[in-house]
Amino acid sequence: MSLRKHRLVIATNTVLSAVCGGVLAVAAPAAFAQEPAAAPKELDKITVTAQSREQELQDVPIALQVVTNQLIDDVAAQDLGDLDSFVPGLVVDSLQPTQPGFELRGISTDDFGIGTDPAVGVYVDGVYAGRGGGVLLPFTDVERIEVLKGPQGTLFGRNTAAGAISIITRKPDTRATEVKAKLRVGNYGKQYVDGMLNLPVSEDSAFRFNALVNHADGWIQDAETGRDLNPENNWATRAAFKTRFGERTSALISWDHESLDQLGQATTGIVALPPAPGLAPLPVDERAYLDPRKIGTVSDAEGNEESRRFDGVTLIVDHGTDWGGFTSTTSWRDYDSVNRVEEDGTNRRYLYVDSTNTESNRSFYQEFKFNGSTDKLDWVAGASYFDESARQTSEVNATTDSVDTIVHNLGMAPTQSGYLFGEVDAGLAQLGIPIRLLGHNWNETFRNTLDTRAYAVFGDVIWHVSDKLNLTVGLRYTRDEKKFSWLNNPRSSPGLDAALDQLDALGAFQVIGIPRDFFVFDVAFIDPPAMLNKGVLRRTSNSWSDLSPRFVVDYHISDETMVFASLAKGYKAGGFNSLQIGSSFENEDVWNFETGIKTAFPQQRMQLNASLFYYVYDNRQAVRLDSSTDIPRFVVDTSDLEAYGLDFDMRWQATDNFGLDFNASFIDSTYKNYVTSDGIDASGDPTGLPYWSAAGGLHYRIPMEANGDINIALRHSYRGKVRCSEESRAQNRCGVSPALDLGEAQNRTDLRIAWTSPQDRWGLAIYGNNLFDNQYVNSLGTYGKNVLGTVGARLTEPRTYGMEFSARY
Repeated sequence: MSLRKHRLVIATNTVLSAVCGGVLAVAAPAAFAQEPAAAPKELDKITVTAQSREQELQDVPIALQVVTNQLIDDVAAQDLGDLDSFVPGLVVDSLQPTQPGFELRGISTDDFGIGTDPAVGVYVDGVYAGRGGGVLLPFTDVERIEVLKGPQGTLFGRNTAAGAISIITRKPDTRATEVKAKLRVGNYGKQYVDGMLNLPVSEDSAFRFNALVNHADGWIQDAETGRDLNPENNWATRAAFKTRFGERTSALISWDHESLDQLGQATTGIVALPPAPGLAPLPVDERAYLDPRKIGTVSDAEGNEESRRFDGVTLIVDHGTDWGGFTSTTSWRDYDSVNRVEEDGTNRRYLYVDSTNTESNRSFYQEFKFNGSTDKLDWVAGASYFDESARQTSEVNATTDSVDTIVHNLGMAPTQSGYLFGEVDAGLAQLGIPIRLLGHNWNETFRNTLDTRAYAVFGDVIWHVSDKLNLTVGLRYTRDEKKFSWLNNPRSSPGLDAALDQLDALGAFQVIGIPRDFFVFDVAFIDPPAMLNKGVLRRTSNSWSDLSPRFVVDYHISDETMVFASLAKGYKAGGFNSLQIGSSFENEDVWNFETGIKTAFPQQRMQLNASLFYYVYDNRQAVRLDSSTDIPRFVVDTSDLEAYGLDFDMRWQATDNFGLDFNASFIDSTYKNYVTSDGIDASGDPTGLPYWSAAGGLHYRIPMEANGDINIALRHSYRGKVRCSEESRAQNRCGVSPALDLGEAQNRTDLRIAWTSPQDRWGLAIYGNNLFDNQYVNSLGTYGKNVLGTVGARLTEPRTYGMEFSARY
């Protein structure tokens, strides 16, 4: 038997309950029998499916970090956004759960439009989760999460230029009935409840049900009204049924549902304003920004909302044969989301502006996969089909009062006061005419549609040249076909238009001396293509093809040490720029070379893994706010970049009761060729990533014999200071103001102390996240900076703490 196969046999017979990259504990059988006290605790093996086949983690020649259910519990994580700081190299922007952002090894998609796909692929039980509102869902019965770093085009397919996040859920168990419940309460009105029922119905079939409810008041209140501005409010359910048909065939069908209904992320204004109706001097003095951690937040957001309704059904059928196995995966996903957030960070109507993103998405996925093995070969082959229909509306909402401020600040009004609507209103008031142009809502809307079909065939073969040497060759061919449309109508302001109609009927425009048409204009979507196509539906279609290979060689120096080298390609499908009518872009390609070592020291119960990588990223698309024009506009820039770096992880079971783990990532990322839309030549400059990120943790168990155990988990994460450049300063990712310290190094420390009863039937825990109450400026909203004199800031969460009670039968 080869070394690799020997390890696979061990791995597949191991029952797992693990801590991320670190301290693991063998799970008890269904009857909850305790492990013999005399048995020494070993460093447990982790089984993963990163290469579409079950393998021991140490045998997979990929930089890979495993997040297990234990880590999720340790940091009270509710979704992927709560875990990113503990996975060095991964960044998840989750402040707005319906518009999350993912970055891995410095590669991300800075675009919220449906015409652009993500660079990090998220998969749930092997099914591609898609984009936007349907990606960042709450955890329901997660067994583990595999974070694969580096392009995964061959194994996972489209939109894995940066890597893949594979979420594996727990499956129904036919061995025993099991019930679990958890109640979490904490500061800021935190109330979180989840429960699970595993119900066997025969020797071959079982149901598994999960449900969770989450509510919190939020940690931001309106400084004037006291209203909660960023509450949490969602619930989710999952139902799964697994059965067998004879000895060789099994089927698993699951249904997921989530409902999110809360306010959008709050924004704190950081420009000191004179008393109303005063305006901030232009240009805004960035050195005078206020620290949002030290001032109150006020809001007059209209229709403020962040909501989502998600449903997903997946059917997986496995059939074994004499030569291997066959798996059919069928999935349907459907969600609608709305995100409306205030941008100005004030409660002054004459400065008001908000943005709204509404998306509706339906997708169908079908994959057929075959696999087999011999003494010399392990192989996987298959084909897949993906069909998606998406609809998106991007809106900018203002008032005629705030539009009048823009007109005044830009000197666009042919009046003595510099105001347009306000001066007309003043004249009408003097004449005793009860018609007003101020006080009306103003809306500008961009509508997009997308229909996608993607076809793929793939194969991956591991050749066991000898007991020590393996060669892997993989290839995936993908074809994407997309149909896209743009529709940008002229501004909508029914109240204003009704007032203008009344004035027109009175012949007032002749008296005013300003034609009626002068009052009909746009302020948001005014780039040349938009202006030339106002009210015109534009349609287009295109197709792209890709070949994604990978080549890997791994050599086992000994039973405990493996070295490997790989060359792999990942790509992000071509698409369309949602806010630039008529524009499109080609596939984004990443070529990655990597070499590494995985080694273990059984006597010391320690594992060490390290890998060096270098990649080139071509044709990267990114949305940026171009402030070089009088009215800022979102544009799409294209750039090439390259990076080299290091990933390292260690786990050590120092004693039977004490364990440590540590993960670190280094990256040096720079632009190869990049001149921004506002003329900045960033070629050779850093892309804005920190050099280092790291995370570590310790676990200590205090056995209390007949009284159960006490487990202490302490975790710390670090993300280094952003490497500034002229381009990153222009995009407000670093520098700018000493009061904000944008891009500063970030630290987070979490502590959990838990008691569990004998046989793990009852549990009580206290936890604290971000113990030292470190808050950082997450982003700046500068849409109104040049035209309204307003800038908003959004912060990361402060310290949270609470208590948790759990029961299991």
